[in-house]
Amino acid sequence: MDRKRELTSVDLAALCGELGDYEGAKVDKVYLYDDGLVRFRMRDFDRGRVELLLDIGETKHLRVADAENVPDAPGRPPNFAMMLRNRLSGADLVGVEQYGFDRIVTLEFERGDEDTTVVAELFGDGNVAVLDGEGEVVDCLDTVRLKSRTVAPGSPYEFPSSRFNPLEAEYEAFADQMEDSDTDVVRTLATQLDFGGFWGEELCTRAGVEKTMDIAEAGEEEYRALFSTIEDLRERLAAADLDPRVYYEGGEDGEDGDGDDGDDDSDRGLRVDATPIPMAEHEDLPSDAFETFTAALDDYYTNWEAEPETGPEDGGGRDRPDFESEIEKQKRIIEQQQGAIEDFEAQAEAEREKAELLYAEYDLVDDILSTVQQAREEDVSWDAIEAKFDEGADRGIEAAAAVVGVDGSEGIVTIELDDHRIDVDASVGVEKNADEHYTEAKRIEEKKEGAQAAIENTREDLEAVKQRREEWDAADGDEGDGAGGEESDDDEEDTEDVDWLSRASIPVRASEHWYEEYRWFHTSDDFLVIGGRNADQNEELVKKYMDGGDKFFHAQAHGGPVTILKATGPSEPSRDVDFPESTLQEAAQFALSYSSVWKEGKYADDVYMVDPDQVSKTPESGEYLEKGGFAVRGDRTYFEDVAASVAVGIKCEPDTRVIGGPPAAIEPTVETSIELEPGRYAQNDMAKMCYRELKERFADESFVRSVASPDLIQEFLPPGGSRMVED
Repeated sequence: MDRKRELTSVDLAALCGELGDYEGAKVDKVYLYDDGLVRFRMRDFDRGRVELLLDIGETKHLRVADAENVPDAPGRPPNFAMMLRNRLSGADLVGVEQYGFDRIVTLEFERGDEDTTVVAELFGDGNVAVLDGEGEVVDCLDTVRLKSRTVAPGSPYEFPSSRFNPLEAEYEAFADQMEDSDTDVVRTLATQLDFGGFWGEELCTRAGVEKTMDIAEAGEEEYRALFSTIEDLRERLAAADLDPRVYYEGGEDGEDGDGDDGDDDSDRGLRVDATPIPMAEHEDLPSDAFETFTAALDDYYTNWEAEPETGPEDGGGRDRPDFESEIEKQKRIIEQQQGAIEDFEAQAEAEREKAELLYAEYDLVDDILSTVQQAREEDVSWDAIEAKFDEGADRGIEAAAAVVGVDGSEGIVTIELDDHRIDVDASVGVEKNADEHYTEAKRIEEKKEGAQAAIENTREDLEAVKQRREEWDAADGDEGDGAGGEESDDDEEDTEDVDWLSRASIPVRASEHWYEEYRWFHTSDDFLVIGGRNADQNEELVKKYMDGGDKFFHAQAHGGPVTILKATGPSEPSRDVDFPESTLQEAAQFALSYSSVWKEGKYADDVYMVDPDQVSKTPESGEYLEKGGFAVRGDRTYFEDVAASVAVGIKCEPDTRVIGGPPAAIEPTVETSIELEPGRYAQNDMAKMCYRELKERFADESFVRSVASPDLIQEFLPPGGSRMVED
């Protein structure tokens, strides 16, 4: 089995309960190590020295470590560590909490002059954010700017969208969540309830429920058994009734040991897991028991790097984990989740169509409902009502012919409109019935969003397995290289012709620029073009960044970004530039593609260009300029029938990132690209489609996830619907 690298949500629930015992400890100093380890050296009145280690590197976890297991202090502290020391020196630890059922822990510190919260994100690439007493980010190890959330200095900290918490849910909510799935039981527990794969299997084993049972075949008996098992787990965690273990695999000693006896465990194999309670899934593995879960984690992660890697069967070589089986397993889960998403999309669309049909045939549906309501007021039986509709249909009455079923027990009449069978509540009117179908479509859309979040988690798990496989294989290759071995990947990067698409591992080289908060691209002649995303940015661009020598572009249609073709950088003196025609055409296409023209589904329109001195915020007499709007005076240069078209692609050198803009400017500078035109797929859906397509083109899918996630791609997509242009 694969060794545990990161803590699960259940682990964190158990750990936070234990760490509450350390409340009151006072911070002496904070250290930051190069590998993502943050060390809080503290003093406790009863325990003396306390070393709290927070690791967001290779092994994402939190633990209180024995003093002998703490690494030596690093050299000169970086700015982040100095900031933590300034804020936390002498502060008391007053709270440790898990955020919902997520892999996020908050550490609350109090000091007379200021309160500080340290947020540890133990998922994805990991992050640490430091918040002031108002919840604003003072600093963070990594800045995050996504559509869904922002983590950046000076901004309020935004937690990820909260997910379903199975440790707090009542039975009805649990059962509803299970029934929303269309896969088997174990995958439902793993994804819909966020337990993860291992705990999903553990819960099934404890409850005596077949893991591979299709959710459609599961009923209240299975649900009750699983919920009872979760309740037992909930109660143990709440009462801190733990029995922590560290498990081994691949050794010769099959007897349980005592984690505190100091015996040599080198013959017991690799430490593969540390758990807060004994696991039924590990009953065949030898284990050590520990007094506390944090002590078990300290033993496990202290020995992570030093663990013996040789196996008894290979004469000194390493037993390679079965990465391929795990990868195939994750792929199967993704396929099932993708199928569920597609089903949700179809169901939601069907509900919307039903609502629209009810309105389209308003008079006919109202006639049917009024007939039923009047009959019921006269105490006519449901059977008689059905018979009356049958009689009317035989006589060719249109409303009666539309009725294909009457269910008196539920008060439902089924009508057929344009090959759609629609159940309507006979006790209410057309509007209420249509609204119920719209509401149902919205509910299904929410289920789809939950499934989309689950599939992204599974994809991250898949990429993590692939990354571990790459690291394992790379390490094996390094062991075999001598002084005359093949050139390294670093050497390969320096060669002129690199096949980035087929490279197994691509290093991420990030860079940040002042213009990235706006829409932007570089023309094929390397001129910068920037555009506003909203009215505020339109105002800002003209006031702060438009200089003499620049060109101002705008779509002829109302509703578009201010677009500025820069002649110089923001700190350079303005100068006149003879822009190439190719650059002007690309800037015009940029201005058009991100305007209302795209949202309206039009494929071309006109764009005009003027000089900066022709643009003013002063309206003509008697006129009014809305926010983000400007008065343009004088002659204009027009670009007619400019095509609405953009491309998004991934650059691999000199830096690695997703970029987007006019195809003529983007395609030559990226390794691969996707061209888009106005279409029917919403912006966020198209971003996900592009992401999946780009991942398929690169061998290193984890690289694509890092530099071209759906949120990053969406930054470059026009507002409104899009579709991919076939090659």
